[in-house]
Amino acid sequence: MEEARPEATGNNNSKRKKLAVVLFLFLVLAGAVTLSLYISYKAAHITTDDAFMDGKIHTIASKVPGTVRSLSVNDNQFVRKGDVLVELDTADYDVKVREASAVVNSEKGKITEIDSRVEASRTQVRELQARADATAANLELQKANLEQADRDAKRAEGLYGKEAISKERYEKTATAHKVALAQVRTAEEEVKSAVKAVQTQTAVIRQAESARVTQAAEVKRREAQLNDAELKYGYTRLYAPADGYVTKKSVEIGNQIQAGQPLMAVVPLEDIYITANYKETQLEKVKVGQKVEIRVDTFPGRKFRGTVESIMAGTGSVFSLFPPENATGNFVKVVQRVPVKIVLDKNTDTEHILRVGMSVEPTIVIR
Repeated sequence: MEEARPEATGNNNSKRKKLAVVLFLFLVLAGAVTLSLYISYKAAHITTDDAFMDGKIHTIASKVPGTVRSLSVNDNQFVRKGDVLVELDTADYDVKVREASAVVNSEKGKITEIDSRVEASRTQVRELQARADATAANLELQKANLEQADRDAKRAEGLYGKEAISKERYEKTATAHKVALAQVRTAEEEVKSAVKAVQTQTAVIRQAESARVTQAAEVKRREAQLNDAELKYGYTRLYAPADGYVTKKSVEIGNQIQAGQPLMAVVPLEDIYITANYKETQLEKVKVGQKVEIRVDTFPGRKFRGTVESIMAGTGSVFSLFPPENATGNFVKVVQRVPVKIVLDKNTDTEHILRVGMSVEPTIVIR
């Protein structure tokens, strides 16, 4: 019995060695498989923790100064596009609209007055033209009478020389010739006067028409002032530019605000996306349209999904306030980061629990 114990001990040690070798080989194999799977996973998945939720932020500011008369929203309230957010006191702007409207009506009245004068002048021109035509016809008649009187006078002079007519008749013929000549000269003066009157009145019409053009331009200028006053009156109401949630509200009823002063912001959560700053060494195989798995720090047990929409045309540092200048001689190579825009799938955040600014960890599945 005592001699069998060393053999049993040797067998046990041999079994333990074999078991240890098998276990070691198994661990090596498991480690190799795990490492292979890890390497394969890392090759097919590109991850960064330099990412956050981003989106459109509509800053609400007034275009005109004024006093806040009413406020229709509270912090974090959901609003629809077109909802009234803030109303300013309209008294001052209403006065300006009525004043500008009165000025426009006054200037339009001047155009009406000019049109009346032009129409009256045109009527007068027609009358003067008719008078000028009548004087021209009378001149032709007087010229014909003069020609006849001239022939009668010459004939009478010949007959009187032959003593065929009396001196009295000769003198009457000569007098008739002088009268006809005077009537022609009078008719010519009347024609000149009538033509000059037509020209003068025509010049008055041209002057009035020129004044009308100037007045029409003045009316347009006043109408522009009226439109500006009406626009400013309309700006006393501030509307929601999109569906979203009210944030950063910094205005209350009775506040005096200035033009351009931020009053609040409206953030639409249906259009939020992710800005992920990947290292430039990670982007070799990143393509538009690739699927993305998203983990959010706020919801560690939930996975969201998205798609790569675009890759920025430059690194983030290029568009910074002070971009790097590598030509100064102090160059130190630093791996740059390139922003990648990732949009969420439609059904991944139906409750809209994600908020702008949340830290996320997107993983792009490249194959």
